[in-house]
Amino acid sequence: MPRLKQDRAVRTREALLRAAAEEFDEHGYTGAVITSILTRAELTAGAMYFHFKNKEALALAVMNEQHQAIETRVTSRGLQRLVDITLVWAYQLPIDPMLRAGVRLAVEQGSFGMRDATTFLNWQSAMLDCLRDAEQDRELMPGVDPESVAEFVVGACTGVQLYAQLVNGREDLSERTVRMWELLLPGIAVPTVARSISLDLERVIAR
Repeated sequence: MPRLKQDRAVRTREALLRAAAEEFDEHGYTGAVITSILTRAELTAGAMYFHFKNKEALALAVMNEQHQAIETRVTSRGLQRLVDITLVWAYQLPIDPMLRAGVRLAVEQGSFGMRDATTFLNWQSAMLDCLRDAEQDRELMPGVDPESVAEFVVGACTGVQLYAQLVNGREDLSERTVRMWELLLPGIAVPTVARSISLDLERVIAR
């Protein structure tokens, strides 16, 4: 019985997050309505408040869900893993409401009084792990600082997707992400590794 309750609680939380993501994606934080989220999720207010105390808590959860959904789809290591994470993210962002909502909330949060850098720091931590593996495997150029590169890539991806959103609704976000790496890899990777890194989107989305 405890296991059944735990499984039901997990499913309820996931349904709330999906419904909230759809609502935030379509209407933003200010326009999102709790009753609409509950209708989408087909749940009661009591079920929501068991997991999240208010709309802000739901928004934070959606924001911080991003990197987990991406990392589980990537099996490579080092610099290739770092590149693959960004390629999968760029491909999924235009088609995944959870990712779109998380990005929208993270970027717009200042407009509704939130100041939470957790989602950016989570991405930075995941990328730093890749870069430390790359450093251990001697993939990085001498003098390259993994922490600085991780921070830069988070900022670069944020800027690339914002620009792509304004220009064409992120239709070419994947191509822009590939071009970002074509510029960046020669400056951080030893030449043999830079040449060996695959930027083939089909390789990572076919999994």
